[in-house]
Amino acid sequence: MIAGFEAPDRGRIHIGGRQVAGDGRWCPPEKRGVGMVFQDFLLFNHLTALGNIEVGLTKVLGLSTKEARQRAIKELERVGLVDRADHYPGQLSGGQKQRVAIARSLALDPKIILFDEPTSALDPELIGEVLEVMRNLSLEGMTMLVVTHEMGFAREVADKIIFMEGGVVLEQGPPQQMFYSPQVIRTRNFLWKITELYGKQRSDDDHE
Repeated sequence: MIAGFEAPDRGRIHIGGRQVAGDGRWCPPEKRGVGMVFQDFLLFNHLTALGNIEVGLTKVLGLSTKEARQRAIKELERVGLVDRADHYPGQLSGGQKQRVAIARSLALDPKIILFDEPTSALDPELIGEVLEVMRNLSLEGMTMLVVTHEMGFAREVADKIIFMEGGVVLEQGPPQQMFYSPQVIRTRNFLWKITELYGKQRSDDDHE
């Protein structure tokens, strides 16, 4: 709904102080200033990494081919993939594909980027490279709304955490509150289970 793929049944959506949906108002997705990074990358397989970024700049923003190429190269440099500019998605690792997807979103100069489980489709060894790019974006001041089960990343980077279940917000607050003094029993149980599973996994890894 924030991205504009679905219309809300009730309520209002404001981005940067401007209402974009609700109460009969509707702003099309391409005019919201919202970037989107999907769980499964959604890159165009017939286009190179550079081409995947250029296409939105020419088709959506109307930039010239030269302008689009310059901006695309700049964003690939930003995510550490300028050396893969001429590679197709099939020639990239999962982590590299997701970084191209992030660069594609950044190239459109969004006010906010939505991340839908950006690391869930990745092998464990590749998760770190994507989180590092997101961590750097946070330091640059980019507003990000991230759906994630990466608890360590959320605790380190988030300004605010929202814990949801069944489409309902059960609890919300800063990381310090959510991780160390949650007010809702369900939140406490969830974090305890995650911590226990993480600790067991680390212990198994150490034994190996």
